[in-house]
Amino acid sequence: MSGALAGSDGLLRCPWALSTEDYVAYHDEEWGRAVHGDDALYERLCLEAFQSGLSWITILRRRPGFRAAFADFEIAKVALFTEADEERLLADPGIIRNGAKIRATVANARVLAGWAPGELDELIWSFAPDHTSRPAPEKLSDVPAVTDESTALSKALKKRGIRFVGPTTAYALMQACGLVNDHLADCAARHAG
Repeated sequence: MSGALAGSDGLLRCPWALSTEDYVAYHDEEWGRAVHGDDALYERLCLEAFQSGLSWITILRRRPGFRAAFADFEIAKVALFTEADEERLLADPGIIRNGAKIRATVANARVLAGWAPGELDELIWSFAPDHTSRPAPEKLSDVPAVTDESTALSKALKKRGIRFVGPTTAYALMQACGLVNDHLADCAARHAG
C-alpha cells in the first residue's frame, strides 16, 4: 500500500500535507528543501522552538507575524532587542506569546551575533547525514522523531549557548531545512527541486 496520498490535483504527497492548503504549499515548496544562510537558519531554528508543544500549522499561519515581530529574523537586529522589546513581544497577538521562547529567541540572537559569518550554517550542515545511508521512508511511521545526528546537533548548539533546541526540535529543523529528506518514497516532492 502506498504511503503517500493523492491530493486534489492528483499528485502523491506525504499524508500530513493534505489537511490544509497551507500545508500543501509548505510541503511542496519548502519542507525538505535545502536552506542556507545564518539568518534563514536562525529563523527556522526559532520557529521550530516556538512550535514545541504546538501544531506546525499554528506557527506556519503566524510566520508573517513572527517575521514582523522579530525584524525578519536578522540576527544582528534581534541581538539588539531590549527588555522593552521582549515586553512588546509578550503583548503581540501575531506571535506565540511564550515568555521563555521569546527570551530564548533574543538570547540566541545575542549568542549568534558573536559568531563568524556562515558559522551557524556550517555548524548545522556539518550534522547532515549521508543521504545514501538512509532508505526513503515508505510510510509516516518510518520517519523518526530523533536521530543520532539530531541529538549530536542539539548538544553542539547547546554547548555553544543556544537555547530551546532539544533533539526533537533539532530533527524537525533538519527535516525542514533539507539536511534529511523525509518525504515518503512515493511522494512527488521527494525528487523535486
